[in-house]
Amino acid sequence: MHMMHLVQVVFYFYRCMVLHWFCDGIKYCLFKQEYSKSLEMSAGIHFEETASCFEENLTKPLSLKQEEIIKAKSLDTKEIVKEPENSELYHGTVEKIEACSDMLVYSDKTNSASCRSELLQTHTGLIGTKTFLFPKGDLTVHERFHTGEKPFACSECEKCFSAKSKLTRHKRIHTGEKLFACSEFEKCFSAKGELTVHERIHTGEKPFACSECEKCFKSKGDLTVHERIHTGEKPYACSECEKYFISKGKLIKHKRIHTGEKPFACSECEKCFRLKNILTRHERIHTGEKPFKCPECGKCFRSKGELTVHERVHTGEKPFACSKCEKCFRLKDKLTCHERIHTGEKPFKCPECGKCFRGRSELIVHERIHTGG
Repeated sequence: MHMMHLVQVVFYFYRCMVLHWFCDGIKYCLFKQEYSKSLEMSAGIHFEETASCFEENLTKPLSLKQEEIIKAKSLDTKEIVKEPENSELYHGTVEKIEACSDMLVYSDKTNSASCRSELLQTHTGLIGTKTFLFPKGDLTVHERFHTGEKPFACSECEKCFSAKSKLTRHKRIHTGEKLFACSEFEKCFSAKGELTVHERIHTGEKPFACSECEKCFKSKGDLTVHERIHTGEKPYACSECEKYFISKGKLIKHKRIHTGEKPFACSECEKCFRLKNILTRHERIHTGEKPFKCPECGKCFRSKGELTVHERVHTGEKPFACSKCEKCFRLKDKLTCHERIHTGEKPFKCPECGKCFRGRSELIVHERIHTGG
């Protein structure tokens, strides 16, 4: 009789224990589901629809069981955030959570509004603190913008970069690798951004507008350079003559005057030029190409500049005026030659007799006396 009673008592306690475990299991599953949803919202998934619900959950005190689970996951990642000084914490938000996806990153920076990167922000349990929601690796790269750290160096030219992806893109300059091809023109580029800007040539898209004159540009960089025309800013100085320029490209071209560098060679006659566009114009001498046609008389020219000068014959425009006698000219070099009448300058000297002239054309005519031409 006593044995039967003892068995019933043991069975009763065993059933209570199983029921207790079962209830704890259900609670854990419900919490795990709620925690997963919180992580999804932290990663930006369905953020707009569930943000308010997420904020409410953050303000609710956690149960002892929930605190133990969060603490266990935090210890697995070996990253526990210390409580910042002079900050009030909601209950249960002391530990840093980086479970599984490694997407939830807490930051106690308060000057995030000045950051150039467009970062998703949301409130956390920390009062007066903001959170950046993006992968931990991206946060590390972003912070280098503030610190100036550039740990990735090019083995070819030793130029340094803040991110490995930027170094990879830079290395294509040395290797000549161009992975991104234009579907219209079959031209290739080393970076996706360069292809995007190039494609706007075909689409005619110019999304960047100047606030001063409303002129539009294909890229943000072109707009920035253009805006310096209005502001007068010329941040690039020549170390030789201290002349200033609005862009680095213009400075590089200018420096070739001092160095004598002429990197663009004609494949036909091997004549060299400082600028690519001058080479292109020269090559049309060999090809006979004259792509610029006058709409008035149909005459064709090798360059846009030559067409512009020619059109002044039809319009009568003479934009270059002498400051001494106010006589006007269609061409800048004609004005320059005319001004030597006032200054008395004669820079062109005959190598045979030493006679000097104001213009090169006058010297050429004179030289025929000596050659018998």
